[in-house]
Amino acid sequence: MATLNELAELIGGKVVGDGSVTINRMAPIDAAGPGDITFVANPKYLAKLKETTASAVIVKPGIECPGVALLVCDNPYLAFAKVLTALHVRRPEAQGVMDGAWVDPSAELGADVTIHPGCVIGKKARIGRGTILYPGVVVYDAVEIGEDCLVHAGVSIREQCRIGNRVVIQPGAVIGSDGFGFAPDGKAYYKIPQVGIVSIEDDVEVGANVCIDRAAMGVTLVKRGTKIDNLVQIAHNVSVGEDTILVAQVGIAGSSKVGNHCTLGGQVGVSGHIKIGDNTMVAAQSGIISDLPPGQVFSGTPTMPHREWLKASAGVKNLPAMRKTINSLQKRIEELEKLVKER
Repeated sequence: MATLNELAELIGGKVVGDGSVTINRMAPIDAAGPGDITFVANPKYLAKLKETTASAVIVKPGIECPGVALLVCDNPYLAFAKVLTALHVRRPEAQGVMDGAWVDPSAELGADVTIHPGCVIGKKARIGRGTILYPGVVVYDAVEIGEDCLVHAGVSIREQCRIGNRVVIQPGAVIGSDGFGFAPDGKAYYKIPQVGIVSIEDDVEVGANVCIDRAAMGVTLVKRGTKIDNLVQIAHNVSVGEDTILVAQVGIAGSSKVGNHCTLGGQVGVSGHIKIGDNTMVAAQSGIISDLPPGQVFSGTPTMPHREWLKASAGVKNLPAMRKTINSLQKRIEELEKLVKER
C-alpha cells in the first residue's frame, strides 16, 4: 500500500490529479478497479482509458484521462516494473538452516541466510549474507555464492563455481555441468576432463532449466546484469557480456564470445569460436556461423543484415513461379538453339 505521491517519488514521475489517493495493487487495465493502479505503455490500449475504473494510471507525457489520477513518466513500462515490485514483492524473512537441510561443517554461511529442507551444501562452500536456497538445491564443494541471491528449487551448482551478488537462478538450472568435450579415439571417443569453472557476475538472472557448462580449462563467464531466459545452453569457455539478453532456447557453442548489451532472439544458434560485437541484435531462429560486427541487426541462417534478410524472405514465396518461368525460358532457349543449328 502506498500513496500516488509516494509512487511518483519512487519512479521519478509527476502526479496529475489527487496524489494522496491510496494504491493497494497493480492490475491489468481491463481488471483494474478502485484502489488499483494500471499502466498504458502501448498506444493501442489508450482507448481503454475511457472505460477504466482504476484509481490511477501510469502514462507518458501528453496523455489525458479526465476523472482518473495520472502518474506521468517517460518510461511507463519501467515504472510499471518498479511499482509492481514496490506493491507486490516481499522478500521472505531469514529462517536459517531449516530441518532437513544438510550443510557440511566446513561450509561458511553469512548472516540471515535461509537454507530450505532438502538442500545439500558441500565442503568449504561459501554462502553470502541474505541468500535464500530453496528446497532441493545442491551446492558442490568450494562453491561461492554471493549476497542476497535467490536460488530456486532443484538447482545444481557444481564444484568451485562462483556466483555473484543479487543473482537469481530459476528452478532446475544446472551451473557447472561438464562441457561437451571428447577426443576421437578410432571409432570411439575419449572424454576430455572439464577442469575449469563457471563464473556468474552480479545482478544476473538465470532462467529455468538453463545449462551453463564449466570450462575445459579456465572460465565460462556470464558478466554483470545479463538476463538468460529458460532452456538456454551455454557451452564451455563461452563469454557473455554485460546486460545481454538471451531469449529461450538460445544455444551458444564452445569458446564463443557475445558482447555487451546484445540480444539473441529465441532459438538462435551460435557456432563455436564466434565473436559477436557489442549492441548486436539477432532475430529469432537465426544461425550464426561467422563473426558479427557491433551495433547491427541480423536475421536468417546464415545470418545477414536484417534488411537484406527481409528482401530475401519476401522472395521465397515467389520461388515456385520463378522456377516455372526459368523452366519455360530454358525450353524456349533450347528450341531457338535448335532452329539456329538447322539453318
